[in-house]
Amino acid sequence: MLRIITQWTEAKAELRRICDRTHDDQVMHKEATVREVLQAVKRQGDRALLDYTLEFDQQHLTPEDLRVGGAELDAAYQQVTQEYIEAIRLAKQQIEAFHRQRVPKSWVHFGEDEIVLGKRYTPVDRAGLYVPGGKAAYPSTVLMNAVPAKVAQVPKIVMVTPPGKEKTISPAVLVAAQEAGITEIYRVGGAQAVAALAYGTETIPKVDVITGPGNIYVTLAKKLVYGTVGIDSLAGPSEVLIIADHTAEPSHVAADLLAQAEHDAMAAAILITTDAMIARSVVDEVERQLVDHPRRILTEKAIAHYGLVITVDSLEAAAELSNEFAPEHLELEVEDPWSVLQNIRHAGAIFLGDSTPEAVGDYLAGPNHTLPTSGSARYASPLGVETFLKHSSLIQYSPTALQKVAQAVDTLASAEGLHSHAYSVRVRMRGKLSSDG
Repeated sequence: MLRIITQWTEAKAELRRICDRTHDDQVMHKEATVREVLQAVKRQGDRALLDYTLEFDQQHLTPEDLRVGGAELDAAYQQVTQEYIEAIRLAKQQIEAFHRQRVPKSWVHFGEDEIVLGKRYTPVDRAGLYVPGGKAAYPSTVLMNAVPAKVAQVPKIVMVTPPGKEKTISPAVLVAAQEAGITEIYRVGGAQAVAALAYGTETIPKVDVITGPGNIYVTLAKKLVYGTVGIDSLAGPSEVLIIADHTAEPSHVAADLLAQAEHDAMAAAILITTDAMIARSVVDEVERQLVDHPRRILTEKAIAHYGLVITVDSLEAAAELSNEFAPEHLELEVEDPWSVLQNIRHAGAIFLGDSTPEAVGDYLAGPNHTLPTSGSARYASPLGVETFLKHSSLIQYSPTALQKVAQAVDTLASAEGLHSHAYSVRVRMRGKLSSDG
């Protein structure tokens, strides 16, 4: 059952505990396992991929099984409804429209004395997209990863996803990938899939950036390969924090809390409210909605360990606690969400008002649903086009411009004891003086 906390000090301590839920001793033990997996794949390539897929996923694959073939891709369209295809296309359209607005533009500035400065954006050469799978299917995650990469014009995009029963990949996932323009798909998941993308194997190409959420093993693998490749973020177990006042509808709030709790046993579902009656009503409503819940056992575990209801005196106090937690998803179920928004500094995605459940963001609102978790929204941002781009600085000085700053550069380089830095400017000035003379 959801606990109700009324004391400020206790509320802060519980929020910190939940925020740190991915840093306990068990996680450290898992990190050691992930290191072994990464090293094995780096050394043995496909052989290690197949061995770990058998060990962790109970699927016996051959090297030829790794890549999803054209016949399986074609057949996927026959296994989904036309209604599903139309929904995927609508979602893709919405997501693409949003991310096209986020493409940064290269620029060049021409200053005095023929000084040219600028910034040039280019996509990475290769991107690897991780899509969770196995027992569940997440076509929405396919779109949220693939569409921004396509908008960024990444030349080569590959996708990995764990195989389900009898080596199969969800037709819904395969259709979503093709609708997004991704046809190079490999049936492998877990830390071993991240390793394959980071180091390359005989079958799976090495990439420059890995994006996409996964379980704790996937998250730890991304953490450990960062530096060898870029990553989007360390997207851990899902979380929602809802700020509610007296106008909130308890059944709506409860449904949104459970919408996060049903993801994972480590998912967090938190309500901060200014109304004690709303707090009690939401607790009761959560219990009612759990009765016939198809994922009841998993969802109850999440609620028991990482579910929380906090009552506070004001919406300003609620915003303060929210900022300390820096939630992945923040819902403002209040009478005037835009006024509360002014006090919010840290959140991955913010949903304003009762008609904006977090689920619309998961599927087709447009903004990405791969978001910073576990407090990282204090410094990190959602996955986007920028994740697949990097920029280069552009600098050009004319002889006249260099002459004007030569002494300052010489002085600074000499202060750092870097003789050749200073000389590289000095020798040009000597050449200019000779040519002028």
